[in-house]
Amino acid sequence: MTERVLSLSDPMIVVDGLRRSIRNGTRTVDILKGIDFSVPRGQFAAIMGSSGSGKSTLLGLLAGLDTPTAGNVHLNGTAISYLPEDKLAQVRGKTIGFVFQSYQLIPTLTALENVLLPHELNSDAKDGKAGLARARELMESVGLGDRMDHYPVQLSGGEQQRVALARAFILRPPIVLADEPTGNLDTTNGAHVLELLLNLNKKEGTTLVLVTHDPVLASYADRRIVLRDGVVLSDEMNRDAEAAGHAAVIAGGGSR
Repeated sequence: MTERVLSLSDPMIVVDGLRRSIRNGTRTVDILKGIDFSVPRGQFAAIMGSSGSGKSTLLGLLAGLDTPTAGNVHLNGTAISYLPEDKLAQVRGKTIGFVFQSYQLIPTLTALENVLLPHELNSDAKDGKAGLARARELMESVGLGDRMDHYPVQLSGGEQQRVALARAFILRPPIVLADEPTGNLDTTNGAHVLELLLNLNKKEGTTLVLVTHDPVLASYADRRIVLRDGVVLSDEMNRDAEAAGHAAVIAGGGSR
């Protein structure tokens, strides 16, 4: 499948008629029941919903980690949902940065090595010196310039998530997907990680989709998409996000 060239007005993410069902014995359970939306370039969209609403399933489909029962996901102009695994892996590597709730760092690698890993695994990233310089720059940007040689077990939860943030941005992906990125952190560390995520996102110009059940976290987003029982309950722009949200985080006032 050939990736078409997008104009700046084209959305970065298009979700078209997305359905996901699973078999539970003799019963079919519909998790997503027809989801449609698009996310413009550079937008910060929060996907909200209670447990069982379908938000984690939707994130997995956006990331190409699962296959829909029907419908498709388009990332940066490429329909990804039914690509063969080798081509899908290429699209993920070039297009998506991930931030997980549980950090997902490799324990046998140092913090710097964890950040550098996506670069080393990317066949298009030939310049090792440039990759190392980029990794060091990102570690400095998340305040861990003095912790580069530490292993995950030697880092706090907040520090591990900051390493994960740096890793998500190492290849300059146009899209970053974040799954409850402050869910395992206390209020202070959560606010700090969110501030760093917002700052990196703004600096890098990425399109950010964040899944959360936390309305305070979602209040910092440009847009809030709320799921309930596998359908979009509401989809609204947040007019106060920049004034109320970003300022509160940067001032250290964001509580969870």
